[in-house]
Amino acid sequence: MLSAKKLFQEILDNDESFRLFCSIAASGEAQGGWENGRIAALVPESQRALAPKIARHGADEDKHGRIFNALLRRRGLDPVEIPRETDYTMLLEARGIGLAHDKLRRDEPLTERDIVIYLAHSRVTEQRAAGQMAQLCRYFGDDPLLGRAIGMISGDEDNHLAYCHEELLRLATAGHGRTIQRALKECALAESRVHRDVGLAVMARMGRILGWSRVRAALLAAGIRALYVFERLGGWRRMVALRMPERRDALGGPATPAPEFA
Repeated sequence: MLSAKKLFQEILDNDESFRLFCSIAASGEAQGGWENGRIAALVPESQRALAPKIARHGADEDKHGRIFNALLRRRGLDPVEIPRETDYTMLLEARGIGLAHDKLRRDEPLTERDIVIYLAHSRVTEQRAAGQMAQLCRYFGDDPLLGRAIGMISGDEDNHLAYCHEELLRLATAGHGRTIQRALKECALAESRVHRDVGLAVMARMGRILGWSRVRAALLAAGIRALYVFERLGGWRRMVALRMPERRDALGGPATPAPEFA
């Protein structure tokens, strides 16, 4: 009754829950695209070599937003305004994680420390995104509507995660090691709380749309809270470990287009 695959299948089979799912995903990706675009424009001179990679990261996120909106159009659905309590990226910013949007809106160069904070934030959030997309690929990789879309996004998320590992290790050898470790831990612990809160809010909305019983809703909420407890007790460490990736220079080229989802 509570298998993850069956849960996702139920959400995807209903137009209203599918609409909410894709709208939340598209909004988060579009926000990430804007953030990366602004960071690329404000990279300090000492890190200018990073600008094209950050710009590609932003282009990928914009593409993912278009893909989710295209999935909605294929079902004849329009995006819905997402509830504030389900806005993962804005809730992270509200907790002071990543670079503040006020800073990104100013035309002032960022500092090297800002780039470290950005990459640490990205390393943690991309770990979450890569894991979620890999899970969806396992369940729905053969789906005629979703398979190609989630496969493309999953590959991009793996590239983003590899890029974060490689660049953070480079900056650690340049003397930013302690700042990186502090930023990673702070971000991982805050992200875990936000992920819990957003998960509970999304599941509550889905439950109302799909008419879940109180027992089922309570069990799903308990599972989300149990994951949070696991992460607080030590699971967060997987979000902060750094290792040189097999994919080197993962964002070194142009973004892969997705014309069929434009």
